[in-house]
Amino acid sequence: MEHFFVTLNGQPRRVGAGQHNTTLLHWIRGFSSGTKEGCAEGDCGACTVAVLEDGHYKAINSCIALLPSLAGLEVWTAEGIAAQGLHPAQTALAAAGGSQCGYCTPGFVMSLFCEYHQPTGDETCFSGNLCRCTGYRPIRDALQSLEPADPTNTFELRKQSAPQKTMLEYSGFSRPTSLVAALQEKAARPKAQFIAGGTDLTLQITTVFKSLPDLISLEAVPELREIAETDEFFEIGAAVPLSNLEQEFRHKIPLFKELFPWFASRQIRHKATLGGNLGTASPIGDAPVVLLALDASLCLSSLDGEREIALKDYFLGYRKTALESNELIRCIRIPKAQRIQKMYKVAKRGYDDISSVMGAFAFQLERGKITSVRLAYGGVAAIPVRAYQTENALLGQPFTRASINAAQEILAQEFQPISDFRASAQYRQKIIINLLEKFFIESVSSRAEVHA
Repeated sequence: MEHFFVTLNGQPRRVGAGQHNTTLLHWIRGFSSGTKEGCAEGDCGACTVAVLEDGHYKAINSCIALLPSLAGLEVWTAEGIAAQGLHPAQTALAAAGGSQCGYCTPGFVMSLFCEYHQPTGDETCFSGNLCRCTGYRPIRDALQSLEPADPTNTFELRKQSAPQKTMLEYSGFSRPTSLVAALQEKAARPKAQFIAGGTDLTLQITTVFKSLPDLISLEAVPELREIAETDEFFEIGAAVPLSNLEQEFRHKIPLFKELFPWFASRQIRHKATLGGNLGTASPIGDAPVVLLALDASLCLSSLDGEREIALKDYFLGYRKTALESNELIRCIRIPKAQRIQKMYKVAKRGYDDISSVMGAFAFQLERGKITSVRLAYGGVAAIPVRAYQTENALLGQPFTRASINAAQEILAQEFQPISDFRASAQYRQKIIINLLEKFFIESVSSRAEVHA
């Protein structure tokens, strides 16, 4: 197939050949000047648009969304939602005076548009719209002034017939609709790269101007979008968007509830996946650190069958993993256990930032003694790491300050952190040690409150 269609602001538009490396933003700019490019990395939110998929409007960063990934779907911009008169989100921003300088306003409009149609009551809907150049309060006021969505609103009615992702065969880009088909395509095109949300891989196009000649999209493979639960573990499909997991597991896995509000922005979480985070093997990814603390394992599928590997054995070196060239990550398995769980993200700003140090801890106690312990860190080495020596020292010890202080001495010698523009090695070393003490203090405090 040498063409496909994307519906932009209600109008189907034909996309011809040779655009498999084109971003949605670049394509939109040919029709609309309202959607802006700021960072081209998915950080600033100026490029935010809404995608109607699976019965929901989802805010995404159009600067790092590949155009073929939107084939068959509906995309809306700030101009499009105003075609029949101002949308309530636009009216609210105008009334509150929340336009700022205007450059980033279309992105704020689209985030507010999605919040109007899928209300969460959560101000972090703007966490991926970073501009605060003339004050944030009017924008916040606009959010708080929104009334519930009118069920007769045109956009509400469109949700009832929301399009779904279907199979696509396009030059340089394919979107299979089964696990077997995806693996068969990989076997036929061994140099092709798997891509899910593309929030990391697409940066190679937008920041270093590299071409990705052959891509196999996993977003429409149902086996990779399943969530299952047994008596022993949770099983999460590798291509389930993080925003779905955020809703599903907020009350089931304490570390997930803590992780997702700090994991990039909502725009990123609507596209990003755990499988993608693990597949790119970035040493600064936040999710692998949490999954290490949870003792997760991966189910790796190929045409020859499936194997399971512990996540602690998966990372081999900088962006190097135990994943074979003919395999893909089908799911992530997380054992169920009653653990004390906490995570800490240390970064230069709260939301939507790369960690200088990421720490995730999981303890089990019986009669005051530590019977299981996992200390995982990210941002300190070429791969996410566990502090095995410190874990062994804590195992069987009482959960006391004396035990923690003794463990900190071992922890101080266990890693040789890296230095980069985010933090020095000395700073990271201090943070690694202090986070363990912070975990102890907060855990003791919360347990005292429970038993008070």
